[in-house]
Amino acid sequence: MLDYASLKVIWWLLVGVLLVGFAIMDGHDMGVGTLLPFVGKDDTERRVVINTVGPHWDGNQVWFITGGGAIFAAWPLVYATAFSGFYWAMLLVLWALFFRPVGFDYRSKIDNPTWRSVWDWGLFVGGTVPPLIFGVAFGNLLQGVPFHFDNNLLSTYDGSFWGLLNPFALLCGVVSSAMITFHGGVYLVHRTEGDIQRRAQRWVMASGLLWLGGFTLAGIWLALGIDGYVISSAVQPDALPDPLAKTVSRVAGAWLGNYQRWPLTMLLPLSAYLAGIAAMLLLRGGRSFAAFWASAVGLAGVIGTAGISMFPFVMPSSSNPASSLTVWDSVSSQLTLELMLVATLIFMPLIILYTRWAYKVMGGKVTAAYVRENNHSAY
Repeated sequence: MLDYASLKVIWWLLVGVLLVGFAIMDGHDMGVGTLLPFVGKDDTERRVVINTVGPHWDGNQVWFITGGGAIFAAWPLVYATAFSGFYWAMLLVLWALFFRPVGFDYRSKIDNPTWRSVWDWGLFVGGTVPPLIFGVAFGNLLQGVPFHFDNNLLSTYDGSFWGLLNPFALLCGVVSSAMITFHGGVYLVHRTEGDIQRRAQRWVMASGLLWLGGFTLAGIWLALGIDGYVISSAVQPDALPDPLAKTVSRVAGAWLGNYQRWPLTMLLPLSAYLAGIAAMLLLRGGRSFAAFWASAVGLAGVIGTAGISMFPFVMPSSSNPASSLTVWDSVSSQLTLELMLVATLIFMPLIILYTRWAYKVMGGKVTAAYVRENNHSAY
């Protein structure tokens, strides 16, 4: 079997894959929810928009649940510390997500304009708030989170919910929200036609410019205005986890160090720009399916950029840098990682194959005629 140090890195990569999968699969239906009130001008058009993602949104939640479960099992200290420190932010995400199942399943069951309008905006909240909060969370991770451990590894969070809403974190939230809106807009262009498609394409262009512009600004801010973290003591990747058995320093520009150490990692931020621009050009050329996958590559580039910038840190501490959680010291036992890896290698391909089959069977354009002909069964 693999050694402990290799398993730690593999699970860092796998958690990243799960986050990318969540952004691509759950992200496009959240982006559609964000655009719902703006690209659908009447009830029929909004039903068209909802039915582009209605058959798939709950299946896409598998990526969200699996990602959370993987963090819990692979990085228990990260899970415990993050969910206690970000408690109110996570509750806000959870409350926003409540609107989605009820909105999708009950919105069109009552033929009442007020009822339907309320759930349209509920779906907007359910699609807009989670990406915004997740972006804010990443912005705080890059700055360091105010927590520390005592000698018994009991964590204490020293911040507040309002402290999470600082300018850099909010900028990251805007980038995340614009990125997901862009991705959902590309999907809408692919699945619709006529006026809805044209409106969605305009939103794609606007959100794409906001995404790439915000990503650029965040990168400059990170390089020039935010100190990164460096492990300044000897690192033993194969040692048993102990977050306090290291020395950590804050150094200006440290988040750029991995790009100098491994120059090929520059492909990650570069892919975000190239893929985002390619997606917009492909849409203008009428190649919406290729544009969707270009958008997916762009999302992976942004998430990968955040991950490689922080590596090996997962959750840096601004209160006590030595308490920072890293890939090496926040993981489960070697046996746990081995068993989880076997399960992942079995079940992840099955999830991907089933998802591919479902999208193939329920693909194609969604039209107003389809909604009218299936008035009682369509969402």
